[in-house]
Amino acid sequence: MHNWRLCLEKILLQCILQSRTLSGADAINALRPFYFAVHPDFFGQHPKEREVNENSLKRLNGYLENLQKPGFRSFKPTQLTFYVRERDPNSSNVQESFSASGFRAVSFTLHTRDLLSTVLDILNSCSLSTEHVQSLNVNSQPHKEAKSTLNRPIKWDKTYYSFTGFKDPEEELEQAQRVETTLISWLDDNEASAVKKLKKSLPLRKELERLKSELSHQLQLSDIRWQRSWGIAHRCSQLHSLGRLVQQRPEVLKNVKGRTVVFTDRSGMSAAGHIMLGTMDVHHHWTKIFERLPNYYKLQKRLLFLEDRISQLLGGIQVIYIEELQPLLTLEEYYETLDSFYNKLRDSRLPFHPRSLRGLQMILESDRYAPGLHEFGHFTIPTVCDPATLQWFIFAKAQEARESLKRKEEMMITEKELIDTSTERFSLDRLYKEPSVSSAQMIDCCKRLLEESLPYLQGMHLCISHFYSVLQDGDLCIPWNWKN
Repeated sequence: MHNWRLCLEKILLQCILQSRTLSGADAINALRPFYFAVHPDFFGQHPKEREVNENSLKRLNGYLENLQKPGFRSFKPTQLTFYVRERDPNSSNVQESFSASGFRAVSFTLHTRDLLSTVLDILNSCSLSTEHVQSLNVNSQPHKEAKSTLNRPIKWDKTYYSFTGFKDPEEELEQAQRVETTLISWLDDNEASAVKKLKKSLPLRKELERLKSELSHQLQLSDIRWQRSWGIAHRCSQLHSLGRLVQQRPEVLKNVKGRTVVFTDRSGMSAAGHIMLGTMDVHHHWTKIFERLPNYYKLQKRLLFLEDRISQLLGGIQVIYIEELQPLLTLEEYYETLDSFYNKLRDSRLPFHPRSLRGLQMILESDRYAPGLHEFGHFTIPTVCDPATLQWFIFAKAQEARESLKRKEEMMITEKELIDTSTERFSLDRLYKEPSVSSAQMIDCCKRLLEESLPYLQGMHLCISHFYSVLQDGDLCIPWNWKN
């Protein structure tokens, strides 16, 4: 009986994989239990495990984004490790069913080529339920080698579910629709918890601002940033560490004037020219980076010259690096990418008219094989792109790119205005978004928020994200496409 059930589960799962696909929004919704189990903000007292999860989440998000790119063909197996919070089987609430103290390490390798298979692999690897995936509103997609009649959903008699113990997907869907979380209901349930955490974090928030202001003034820095969404206590600890280095070795920081310091995974200089301080590195590593700054500045000048040479070969198109959209690269890594692309371009001698493409922008990507045009108007060019294909694509899309760039400027202005208006309207202390939330999604979210009466938000920190959560320092996270 047990073997028969396992066999039936396998057959049913295969049918689902063959006949259904997930959208990006569905994938995020399906992974909610996983995000609650591994989100770094729940590991505030465990910095090592928090760091591992933050790094793995970045790589996972990149993998999921690549699956949705139409021109993406190269799928490299991606090995990930997460610390997963242990679940309380007696709790029915998704967020509260995970213990804050107990966790276990889980490692797995992704090599799937579609969102649905990837979501199921992740949930199964972390021993999380996959039953809710069947009740999602996924799109039917006929299997290439099957007749259309085979792709009709199977309707089993109710006795089948009673006998096998499987969940009835229709019943699950109806139940999910009945209890679907709305913004108002979620705020009702979580306002008190968020206010308590926020009040507790206020002294540390003031300390963080003081430390950041003092160090920025003392070192004459342009800015101090964090690549990850670390908690306030963790950020204060990092600034204290930098402060001690300033006291002990002030001479090594003489070359940082006007620069931006970013606390991140590794130490060095980023492709954007920022000084990166690895949070797991000791003062000795940081000191080496500060001592090497003159050499980094020389390499940066060579990099800017290389970008200019590429621009000249491509009719004046500007080569840019966008931190929010591209992987975090060191200055050395980015220089090698540019140098390889420049040599290939120079040898091809493409006939672009000088300055014919001025005003346009492009970024280089090493994980694509087909050129593309981003919704914000910049070209995404593979480093291995065939020169003839590159020339044809840029010529064909140049006008569309100019129009998109203009829309981007208008959209950025609209987004800022809506953020300012929403912040003032709801008396928010801060309103911001996760990098993965686009400007279009943020605009839609703010417009809908402004139609509501939300006294709960007064004095709060509101983050627009992809799922509901209360962070450890009291920030409220809501999905951009929240339900009314």
